[in-house]
Amino acid sequence: MNNELILASASPRRLELLNQIGLHPQVQVPAVDESPKLGETGVALAARLARAKCEAIESKKPVLAADTVVVQGTRVYGKPESRAHAIDMLLSLSGSVHKVVTAICLRAEEQFHASTVQTSVTFAYIDEPLAVRYWDTGEPAGKAGSYAIQGKGAVFIEHLDGSYSNVMGLPLFETAQLLTKIGLNCLSEKTV
Repeated sequence: MNNELILASASPRRLELLNQIGLHPQVQVPAVDESPKLGETGVALAARLARAKCEAIESKKPVLAADTVVVQGTRVYGKPESRAHAIDMLLSLSGSVHKVVTAICLRAEEQFHASTVQTSVTFAYIDEPLAVRYWDTGEPAGKAGSYAIQGKGAVFIEHLDGSYSNVMGLPLFETAQLLTKIGLNCLSEKTV
């Protein structure tokens, strides 16, 4: 199973999640412009980017890619571009519900298999000093919506409706279903 799959992602969390279910893919980071198109919804953006990342990797082996965005109303949050951008995101998510959308794309034998998962997340109230302290931990950089549920950002999560692993960046149930379609099985590795 090792080396049978390529993960088209720079995300260490996605790799950790795949390792957790017994998969140890090769990692190749695709060069893809992640800028949203004018008027593009979060779901459409995530799906387009996941497919583009999958297409950007040249390989005969299966390629798995994903893209995660945070959506609140019509606003789509990717990764923060700066400290001020991250703090603005956190304050706008404060005390409200948002959706975390992850699109998965799997290419095998020139066929594409895709799935999109949404999880509703209720944030507690966050004031500016707390948002600044969180930014200063270094954790929000590189995270959609400027937070990591699996890290210190967990203190902001009042309620979660849906897949926890989706909020981390890769919904494992749906990913395993796609991999099974092409004959890659999870959980086949013995653990001690």
